[in-house]
Amino acid sequence: MVRGSKRLASPLHLLHRAGQRADYLFARHVGSHAFTPRQFAVLQAVADADGLSQTAIMTATGIDRSGTAELVRRLVSSGLLQRRRTKADARVYAVRLTPQGRKMLGVGERAARAASAALLSSIPAQQRSTFLAALAAIIDDV
Repeated sequence: MVRGSKRLASPLHLLHRAGQRADYLFARHVGSHAFTPRQFAVLQAVADADGLSQTAIMTATGIDRSGTAELVRRLVSSGLLQRRRTKADARVYAVRLTPQGRKMLGVGERAARAASAALLSSIPAQQRSTFLAALAAIIDDV
């Protein structure tokens, strides 16, 4: 348990610190690539349903509208995503992975597996499924 103030042991603070640890581990395992967990989440969403709109990416990832727009813009600029207007509605972009984006998705998948294994290794094996279920319950309640 966290030493010190009871406030530092609050669920809010502990989840924040766990998120920082997860981000650190992902960055360590992604290596020299300048690639974040949020960028990886966007690539995963697009890989799962090619041609998604930015609104659908927002829904799939839980990233807010402006954050999604900025992430997609950066991923397009770096050549990982392609964005085109749809024929059905010229206001909507369909987003697709590029070949370079597919390669980076693989880098992210390997980093995410390694980071997840490292995170879960600090939890006794018999408690891991309960821990994951509790995290899912928190997210599902949003």
